[in-house]
Amino acid sequence: MSATEKPTAREADTLDGRELSPAVVILSSVVGGISLTVGALLAVASLTGHAAGAWVSPEALSPGLVGAAMAGVAPALFTIGRARVWEEVRSLVLPLVTVLVGLFTVTLLNGGALQAVHGGPLFLALFSLGWVATLGLLALAAVVCLAAQYRRPAPAPGVERLRVAPLPGWSKPLLAVLGSGWLGIGAGLLAFPAFWGPLVPWTVNRADAQGLGVWALSLGVGVLASLVEDDLARIRPALTAVPAVALATAVVLAVHARTVDWTSGPGASLLALVTGLLATGVSGRRLLTRAEAAPESPPAAGRRSLGSGSGPRPGR
Repeated sequence: MSATEKPTAREADTLDGRELSPAVVILSSVVGGISLTVGALLAVASLTGHAAGAWVSPEALSPGLVGAAMAGVAPALFTIGRARVWEEVRSLVLPLVTVLVGLFTVTLLNGGALQAVHGGPLFLALFSLGWVATLGLLALAAVVCLAAQYRRPAPAPGVERLRVAPLPGWSKPLLAVLGSGWLGIGAGLLAFPAFWGPLVPWTVNRADAQGLGVWALSLGVGVLASLVEDDLARIRPALTAVPAVALATAVVLAVHARTVDWTSGPGASLLALVTGLLATGVSGRRLLTRAEAAPESPPAAGRRSLGSGSGPRPGR
């Protein structure tokens, strides 16, 4: 495009980012529907004292937390289709891919603990088989969709991305601590379940520890990705997911409060991390609403117009 040509409406709409691939939108909608249904099943079963996960668990709390996270993130996945560009959804899609690939890998690594292999009730045995098959298809689809997304043309070199609502300076250290906390815990549970599993403030087995580790790792990826974006408008779907996941998790933890050792360091840390997620989501939504309601600064608009004009400049 030459300097005198005006971009088309489609080009102008995606000038500051990659065009969002339809494959990512379809994947998110499908995963959202499945997550809402399966997550609600796991969470409700846990609330009634039943461990209804794909693998055998010593307590109902762990599968309940997995279900709460699945159900909590589902509404945000349905909003991805409203985004203009990839950069507006990657802080949610990248954690989504992490969960799908991670949970499928953990399920295979702990195949001996599956309800179907362990000889669980018929419904749970069939559920575990469906869990493996569905996760396998979704994990493969997630990798393919992500590859298709990055094949989309990137913005032209030198095009500066405009920030609608930059993150406040005071929030960045807090987000770094929150994201690093979730990321570190998730990586530890996933890679070294024999060491980190006993530190969980309730009873877990290897499959539970690694399954929870995948979700913790994805939360860390999402929070740190939001910090990198440095624009509340670019993390709108993530801001929808974070408080919903925190609230759903809090409900399950509250019902099973007696089984959690809250006086231990891990128990206090878990409480702080969940509270941090909720505070991040609520404050982020308020700041974004305030930024979008504020009128555009006329001086800034003027500088943008002068910078792009072709007329003579002073002093030349």
